[in-house]
Amino acid sequence: MQIVVGISDARASADERDELVTYSLGSCIAVTLYDAEARVGGLLHYQLPSSQEDPQRAKERPLMFGDTGTATLIEKMKKLGALKGRMQVKMAGAAQMLNDTSVFDIGRRNHAAIRKVFWELGMFIDAEHVGGSKPRTMRLNVADGAVTVKCDAETFIL
Repeated sequence: MQIVVGISDARASADERDELVTYSLGSCIAVTLYDAEARVGGLLHYQLPSSQEDPQRAKERPLMFGDTGTATLIEKMKKLGALKGRMQVKMAGAAQMLNDTSVFDIGRRNHAAIRKVFWELGMFIDAEHVGGSKPRTMRLNVADGAVTVKCDAETFIL
């Protein structure tokens, strides 16, 4: 079953029939986590780098931010039997959209912030498809952890 993960959203599943998918990744980042032993997968689609930028908003919408969104997704997956130490990390997004030259540069800031989050968690990033100026679609197959990213007419396997 296809489970759509919207912007500022995260989903986790232990059902091997599920595919988690998120669309329209521009400057946002999608992170997939997968525990192959437990066969538990999760996908987060976040908009902004750090909850420190707007602590009140982060309390109301933790999935909007890379740091609090990642922590929330890890907890969702643990409840389904996953272990943080076994999780594979893959990500996509961080495009420069709408002539977002240097004033905001959200894509690059999102990418730098999430790399720091995983470094602090002691987790390695296994694969990524980031940057550029085109939107992406990212999919995670819960049965085997396969991650694909579609960008324009090309599909990439991470």
